[in-house]
Amino acid sequence: MQRVGRHGRQPPEGGPMENGVGQEPGTPEPPGPAVPRAARARPRLVFHTQLAHGSPTGRIEGFTNVKELYAKIAEVFDISPTEILFCTLNTHKVDMQKLLGGQIGLEDFIFAHVRGETKEVEVTKTEDALGLTITDNGAGYAFIKRIKEGSIINRLQTVCVGDSIEAINDHTIVGCRHYEVARMLRELPRAQPFTLRLVQPKKAFDMIGQRTRTGKSPGEGRVASGKETLRLRTQGPAVLEEGPSPSEEEAAQRVDDLLESYMGIRDSELASTMVEAAKGSPSVAQLAQGLDSVLGEFAFPQEFVAEVWAAVCHPKG
Repeated sequence: MQRVGRHGRQPPEGGPMENGVGQEPGTPEPPGPAVPRAARARPRLVFHTQLAHGSPTGRIEGFTNVKELYAKIAEVFDISPTEILFCTLNTHKVDMQKLLGGQIGLEDFIFAHVRGETKEVEVTKTEDALGLTITDNGAGYAFIKRIKEGSIINRLQTVCVGDSIEAINDHTIVGCRHYEVARMLRELPRAQPFTLRLVQPKKAFDMIGQRTRTGKSPGEGRVASGKETLRLRTQGPAVLEEGPSPSEEEAAQRVDDLLESYMGIRDSELASTMVEAAKGSPSVAQLAQGLDSVLGEFAFPQEFVAEVWAAVCHPKG
């Protein structure tokens, strides 16, 4: 065997030999510990995205929570992440039944709804309830998810589903969670006018003037069951898991309805979290302790916790 010359091709230091190149003739290769095989790389999860009012299609990957998702979308379209109000899955319309929550199906197409016009509306609270259901985008913006038929807000044609609430009486609420905004609105005194500063999503030409419907639909905001989904987490990496079963979706829908009736908010991911907690709690008292430890900031009343436990564990009772 001819030895490789000084200027010849040398094997990398400490690297494996190929066909004996670089070894001295007759020198046996020293035994060494078995090198474990490298773990097989997980497939790249790449999602397609567009701006809802119209744009080329972009590709995003490598996010683990909603804020990182918005940052990736913003980078693709050269905008600020704070321009994104919320995202919908598989539709460019302001459809609250298609909101992106904490789970994304691997075949879902993400549409980002960005800031449009700002408007101010004066409201007089003639009843305790305004008729608003509030949700938030997980990144600092609370917006209107539903307007109740015949309510105070429903009589104001300038207020629409999908409008982000930026300020109440010039007090900014950017960065507040949906339940905090719902509480502020609920605590406003009756018969005293107040001002809402709203930001509507930017609309494409064919969507201008559209006032989104307010009806309910089973499985609102949930990905289709049985599909593999990417679950986004507030802390820690995103994980792949199977979609919720039909019974879990039904239980989450019941809990989401309770959230709306008690607190004026809807949050499918919060409802799913509460379903998991209730399934592992043999009694109302234990569920109350579990919810207080992980969701104490909501300050759920005892009767609400009892209804959640009954809705999950004894739905026909």
